[in-house]
Amino acid sequence: MVSGADPPTSPSVIIVGAGCSGISAAKTLHEAGIHDFIILEATSRIGGRIKKQEFAGHTIEVGANWLHGTGGSKSSPLFKMAKEIKLEMFLSDFSGVRSNTYRQEGGLFSKEKVYTTMEEAERVDKMGSKLSECWAYKPGLDDDISILKMQRRFYHVPINPLEMVIDYFYHDYEDSEPPRITSLKHTLPRCAKEDFGTDAHFVADPRGFEAVVHHIAKQFLSYKGEDITDPRIKLNQVVKKIYYSKSGVEVTTEEGCTYHAKAVVVSVSIGVLQSDLIAFEPAFPEWKKQAITEFSMGTFTKIFLQFPHRFWPTGPGTEFFLYAHERRGYYPIWQHLENEMPGANILFVVMTHEESARIEQQSDNETISEVTQVLHKMFGDDIPKPSRIFIPRWKSDRFYRGAYSNWPNGYSEARHEQLCETVGPVHFTGEHTNVPYLGYADGAYLAGIKTANDVIRYLQKSSICKRTQEESITLTVARKL
Repeated sequence: MVSGADPPTSPSVIIVGAGCSGISAAKTLHEAGIHDFIILEATSRIGGRIKKQEFAGHTIEVGANWLHGTGGSKSSPLFKMAKEIKLEMFLSDFSGVRSNTYRQEGGLFSKEKVYTTMEEAERVDKMGSKLSECWAYKPGLDDDISILKMQRRFYHVPINPLEMVIDYFYHDYEDSEPPRITSLKHTLPRCAKEDFGTDAHFVADPRGFEAVVHHIAKQFLSYKGEDITDPRIKLNQVVKKIYYSKSGVEVTTEEGCTYHAKAVVVSVSIGVLQSDLIAFEPAFPEWKKQAITEFSMGTFTKIFLQFPHRFWPTGPGTEFFLYAHERRGYYPIWQHLENEMPGANILFVVMTHEESARIEQQSDNETISEVTQVLHKMFGDDIPKPSRIFIPRWKSDRFYRGAYSNWPNGYSEARHEQLCETVGPVHFTGEHTNVPYLGYADGAYLAGIKTANDVIRYLQKSSICKRTQEESITLTVARKL
């Protein structure tokens, strides 16, 4: 769209990271007439944690995968874009888990027993949501407890394998961390579902979910076909140091490049901010360090498996199935892709938190052995081993350090405001800065817009101050003459 002119030698703004929030921020700056920006991206692609992967001849999503967009009071911006570009999506039917929840040693729980357990879990969550809303409407009050403590308050603490896997389905599967960690007040009720609707649309398109990010980028960056040619975006540039002062910023990369600007937008994940990948000089003040280190970065791992042939049930109501184990979170939530990719013979299982960390550290062969044992329990011994496996390792990846953020119990609203607060010319964005849609791709997109508008005001204020200083100097000189 924009002609591929040479990149600005002294840009107004440097954006670190070309994920959804970074691209959204750049577009907002562009629309405000600020075209002299540079985007520095550590990898060879844009999209961040919206990431596709070729697997067994099909395109899978290793990061963000679902969009909520129907049945709510508001419109999801990304769902709207997905519809505009005709991204292929499939409505997920979770109701079948009532008939497809397996015991640890094999066999199904009765539909009635699972239904009763789910009804109780939903009842307690509704009570927790009311408690959360009650606290939210009391100005100046920052009372909060974990979701687990809320469950204790209403005499419902999951103990047996069935209760634990249902609890996992409602909480860990959403938040990427267990209820003992997760804040009640800042989690329930779930704003994305309240606003955009509870229908979950599973993206399964050869272009990948990241086509939405490219759709945004194509509105202000120059492309040739599907390739970005705009010189203002620099791929494979790993930022290692950001020096900042009142006069602006100096950004240095591992590749030996140095860039200067009036302001910088840091759109990396909270997990990366908690790591030593980027050094900030001078060091952040103590309040900022605490705000960063006390927040949570969760891990959500989808283990993809292809088999020589299908051995699991298919048809209506079979898409998702649960495995109830005495060890909470042990290969708990399964999904087949026969609806999205007929004949592909692909399953994936979701792991989170400590189990994700464990899986990332062991070999794929060890995981295959564990997976095969679990599937034997569910479907019998006469099943094949997986012919292919793919395991994303989000926590181990130094450019991400996790899948998405989660609001931990004990983390106050005031502390979160500090997390979002600028430090001089250093501005922060990302899904972790968006309160209502924390952890969602929509949250990342909206965060980028908000931060960019903050930067615009910052630049306007800096320009006014500079002009005032110049006028003051001119007046002083004139008086002396």
